[in-house]
Amino acid sequence: MTTAAAGRFQGKCILVTGSSRGIGAGIARKLAAEGARVAITYSSNPDSAQKVLESLPGEGHIRLQLNVGDEASVQAAFDEVAKTFGKLDGLVNNAGITRDQLLLRMKTEDFESVINTNLKGAFLCTRAAVKLMIKARTGSIVNITSVIGEMGNPGQSNYAASKAGVEGFTKSVAQEVASRNVRVNCIAPGFIVTEMTDVLTDQQKEAILAKVPLNALGDVEDIASATAFLLSPESKYITGHTLSVNGGLYM
Repeated sequence: MTTAAAGRFQGKCILVTGSSRGIGAGIARKLAAEGARVAITYSSNPDSAQKVLESLPGEGHIRLQLNVGDEASVQAAFDEVAKTFGKLDGLVNNAGITRDQLLLRMKTEDFESVINTNLKGAFLCTRAAVKLMIKARTGSIVNITSVIGEMGNPGQSNYAASKAGVEGFTKSVAQEVASRNVRVNCIAPGFIVTEMTDVLTDQQKEAILAKVPLNALGDVEDIASATAFLLSPESKYITGHTLSVNGGLYM
C-alpha cells in the first residue's frame, strides 16, 4: 500500500458502492490518492474487493459486503461506516446492474431486479448517508447514472428507467437537504472502457464511435475525475445537477 498524497480529500471519509471493479474501483483509487479514507463495497466477490482494497494508497480504508437493494444490508454497512470512520463526508452511488432485453421479451423479474438495484439501491444508500450528513451539516453525494437514462436505448428500457429515475430522485433530494449544506449530483457516463466493453467486437466498437463526436471511448479516469470534482469543495455551488461525461454522444 502506497502513501496517499495530500489532496482535496485529506481527512475525509467516503463510501463508494459497487467498487470491487470497473468504474467504482477507479473512483475509489482516485479518492484515496487524494487523501480520502475509502469504504469500498462488494455484493458477491470478496476477493476482487480485497485486491482493490490492497491497491488503495494511504491507510484506514475498509471493505464491506453490501447488497444495495436490501434495507438490512444497507443499514448494517452504514452502521459500520459510522462506527469505524465516525462520520461520512461523501457517498458515491455507483452499484448497478443490467438485464438487457427487448420489452416484449423482458421478464418481469428482469425489470424488477434492475429497478431494485439501480434505483431502490440509490434511495436506500442516500437515505442512510443523509442521516449522517445532516447531523454534521456537510456532505456530498454523487449518483452514477448513464447516458442511456437521458437518451434511451433499445433493449434497455429497464436500465433507462432506473437511471432516469435516479436523476429525478437526485433533483428532489438536493432540494430537501441543501439547507443543511449537503449536495446531491449525478454523473451520466457514456461508453466507458471497462470489463463490460471488453466483450464488444471491433464492429460494435466502430458503430459506437461513429456516434461519438470526440471519436473515442471514455476511460475510468474520466468518470473518477468528474466524481472527485463533484465531491470536492471546488463544486460547492453545484447541486441537483447532472454532469454528462459522454464525448458528445448526447447533448
